Amino acid sequence: MSDNWTLRQLDVHNAFLNGHLSETVFMKQPPGYEDSAHLNHVCHLQRSRLKQAHREWFKRLHEFLITACFLASKTDVSLFHYTIGASRVFLLVYVDDSIMMGNDSALINTILLSQRRYMGDILAQAGMSDCKPLATPAVVTHPVTPLAQSFDNPTQYRQIVGALQYLTITRPDLSYAVNRLCQFMQAPIDDHWALLKQVLRYVKGTHDYGLRLSASSSSDIHAFLDSDWAGCPVDRKSTSGYAVFLGTNLISWLSRKQRTVARSLTEAEYKGLADVAAEVTWVVSLLRELGLHSGNPATLWCDNLGATYLVANPVFHARTKHVEIDFHFIHDKVA
Repeated sequence: MSDNWTLRQLDVHNAFLNGHLSETVFMKQPPGYEDSAHLNHVCHLQRSRLKQAHREWFKRLHEFLITACFLASKTDVSLFHYTIGASRVFLLVYVDDSIMMGNDSALINTILLSQRRYMGDILAQAGMSDCKPLATPAVVTHPVTPLAQSFDNPTQYRQIVGALQYLTITRPDLSYAVNRLCQFMQAPIDDHWALLKQVLRYVKGTHDYGLRLSASSSSDIHAFLDSDWAGCPVDRKSTSGYAVFLGTNLISWLSRKQRTVARSLTEAEYKGLADVAAEVTWVVSLLRELGLHSGNPATLWCDNLGATYLVANPVFHARTKHVEIDFHFIHDKVA
C-alpha cells in the first residue's frame, strides 16, 4: 500500500463446480430428485461435489495460473505472483475468494466486494437483524463453564460461529470473542448462546467496520503480543493474542488458547512471544521471496518484564526451567 498499488477482492461463484474429477465416481440419486422410472439407477458425477471438491477446484485454478505465467509461492501455497517488465501482480486465494494486488491497474480488472453484506446475512441467519447493538463483543470477566443447561439447537450455534470465523478475515476485533466461542462447538450450552448473541449485537453496531489498508511510509515489521494467565476456568490454560504490522497496516493477527498450562504469567507471555516470533519469521520469509522486505529486523513488543528478561538471558532458573524447549527458539531469534 505504500506504493499506492491497486487492491481488489474477487469471488468465484460456484467455485467447487469448476473442479474436474480425476476418477470415476457414482452416487445414489439424491432425495427429492429420484427418477421414478429408474429407481435402481445411480448418478455419474461430472463435477467434484464431494469432500475433495475444494482440492480439485484449487488444482484446476493452480494449473490455469501457471499456464498464465503466474509463479506459485514457495512460502505460501495460496499465493501467486506475476511479473512482466515493471508490472507486478499478486494473487492470494482463499477457497473461492481471492485478493489481487499490483502496480498496474490495467492488469487488475475485477469486482470489489465487501463483508458488510455478509454481516447482514449472519444476523438474518440468527434472527437478529433488528437487535440492539452493543459496544463490545464479549464480557471478558464473565466465566464460561460447561456446567449449565445444554443449548437446544447446537447446529445453529455451530453454523453461526463458523460464519463468524470467516468474518474475522477483515474483523480482527472479533478474534478473541470468536476463538472463545469456538471452544464449545461440541456441546454448547445456553450461556454460550447468550455470549454468541452478544457478539452478534456487537456486529450489528459495527457493520461499517473493516480492515483499513492505507499508504505507509515505512515497510518495517512490528508485532504486539499479550497473554492472560490461566484465563480458562475449565482447563486453566492461558490465551495469547498478537498483531503483526507491516508499516502502519495490520497484516496478521491471532487469538488462541495455548497448548499447555503455564505455571506463571512470565511463562504464558514467553510462550506467546514464541508464537508471534514464528509468525514474524514466516512473514519475513514471504517478503524476501517477493523482494519486498525492507532488510530491517522486526520489532516485537511485550509488556511483561519477566518474559523480556528471559528472552535476553539464556540462564533458566527454577521458575522457568520447566518451559518446553520448543519455545526457547525466541532467544536465538533475538540473539
